[in-house]
Parts: sequence; C-alpha cells; structure tokens
Amino acid sequence: QVHVVESGGGLVQPGGSLRLSCAASGSIVSLHAMGWYRQAPGMQRELVASITTDGRTDYADSMKGRFTVSGDNAKNSIYLDINNLSPDDTAVYYCYAEIKPRVASYRYWGQGTQVTVAS
Repeated sequence: QVHVVESGGGLVQPGGSLRLSCAASGSIVSLHAMGWYRQAPGMQRELVASITTDGRTDYADSMKGRFTVSGDNAKNSIYLDINNLSPDDTAVYYCYAEIKPRVASYRYWGQGTQVTVAS
C-alpha cells in the first residue's frame, strides 16, 4: 500500500507565493517519480509538474516560469513552489507517487490540498 499526503494549501492573496508539500510512504521501494496536477472548479485535472527520483523535472508548458518542483529523496517528498499567484491558480492540487517495480508503472494519488487565491 502506498500513501500520499499533500499539505501547504490555503488562502493566498494575489501576487503572493506558496509552497506545497507532498510525502509518500508505504511500499515505495520502487518509487520512480512524483508529481503535481491541479483541478480548478468545473475544469479537468491538468498536469503541473513532475520530478523523477534522479532529479529530472517536467512542466506543463503553461506552468513554466512561476512553478518550481523539487524533491527530497531521503524524505520521499516533493515540493511545489508557486510564485506570483493569481485567482486563476485557484484549484485543488493533487500529488501522485509513481511506482515502477519493473516495466509497468502505477500511480497513487493523495486527497488533494485546496489553494484559493483571493484578496
């Protein structure tokens, strides 16, 4: 069993910054990557960024610039730093952990953390 827990969401004023955290635990010996998606009200879930255990990062084109993903392998954790927040960033941010024991990979999701950007 794999557990994924996000934290760090909340209410932020426009122009502010925020750091989200995500920790994976349980059967994660074959942890390959972790990442972030977000889902705004009435919208589909969309990729924000991901990072592999060897440090390779990937960002959705629309997320490049204000979003930075980083990881701490010792803590099986990743972080998402968001700068210059706007109301359009209001969404539930979901973290996943990707386990890859052999060829196939499996994603495990957290419950999400709400980010609300408003003055």
